[in-house]
Amino acid sequence: MNLPNQLTVSRFVLTLAFLIAIFSSFPFHETVALVFFVAASITDWMDGAIARKHKLVTDFGKLMDPLADKILVCSAFIAFVGEHLMPAWMVTIIVARELAITGLRLVAANKNVVLAAEGFGKHKTISQIVAIIAILVSSSYQQWDVVGTTVFGFVIAGKPWVEWFTPGSIWVAVILTFISGWLYLWRNRNIYLSDM
Repeated sequence: MNLPNQLTVSRFVLTLAFLIAIFSSFPFHETVALVFFVAASITDWMDGAIARKHKLVTDFGKLMDPLADKILVCSAFIAFVGEHLMPAWMVTIIVARELAITGLRLVAANKNVVLAAEGFGKHKTISQIVAIIAILVSSSYQQWDVVGTTVFGFVIAGKPWVEWFTPGSIWVAVILTFISGWLYLWRNRNIYLSDM
């Protein structure tokens, strides 16, 4: 197994570690969950960059890399509902979009059509990762003593700036997720409408 594929597999392990940490009650578990999520996000960037640079692209990587990404992101958002860190209706939009696009890609693959990722989808992914990290930071920065309160806790308009930034990042992620999903389904509607 080459290095990019090892990184992809490690993302599944890091996702499990993240979930164990976020649902645990040991001291600093939110900070530990943040570390696991950031590490998993870095592997997402690294596996693709290494595979392209060293021509190590494989069928396994093409299948498992996007699957690992979706499992990581959807697991985080679903966990946030359980921890009351995000409304369920927002998470439903995000998870439904990911499932719908995965289904569309499967239908397309069955017809020997490859659907490439679009620019809007990449912005959506970045916005989702930023929102997840913001939620984790917002729930853990007070555990970091003076570093946390200095960097993330300085007050703007009556509350720490991270508490303004986090809801905004969540709204951006939800809106971009919805728009990117709708555009993707609309632009590729001939793939599924032909079977109706």
